[in-house]
Amino acid sequence: MLMAYDFSQFKKRLAEAEEWLGQELLGIRTGRASPSLLDSVQVDSYGSSVPIKHSANISVEDAKTLRVLPWDKSQIKGIEKAITEANLGISVSSDHDGVRVFFPDLTEERRKTLMKLAGDRTEDARVRIRKERDEIWKDIQEKERGGEIAEDDKFRMKDEMQKLVDAANERLEEMLAKKEGEIAL
Repeated sequence: MLMAYDFSQFKKRLAEAEEWLGQELLGIRTGRASPSLLDSVQVDSYGSSVPIKHSANISVEDAKTLRVLPWDKSQIKGIEKAITEANLGISVSSDHDGVRVFFPDLTEERRKTLMKLAGDRTEDARVRIRKERDEIWKDIQEKERGGEIAEDDKFRMKDEMQKLVDAANERLEEMLAKKEGEIAL
């Protein structure tokens, strides 16, 4: 009796771990101007707190500068204040049209810190994947003990599960390598 194991939830959780790591790595500033750095900044807009991208256009002016142009010019000071208070290690200045965000050059010490942080986040994602793998393996073993699947099928499923884990870990490593490349620039 050959039974296929449904890995769809497992694949979904692996993808969630990868997506989580992608978001975490986006938040690690590399010294290059990236609009995604401002994704976490909330601005007071007409009495409610909204993400900055919901009240302004954010563009890359050059490798070290972002330009934030609010749709309502009366919000320039609020946007400048919100970016400053977010404490992102960047400097801000405003003019009559909007706000400029300046990214300082990275020191060697800061690069090392960022590399370590990126590595730590990647390891967190790996741990999530291992935890998911362990849960699936436990489920497969229980099904085998319960007579739902044969022992041969159990090991075939384990191999299939491991291939999914290896592929996910490979994608995590690619993401880390890309981020380390950005930090090293």
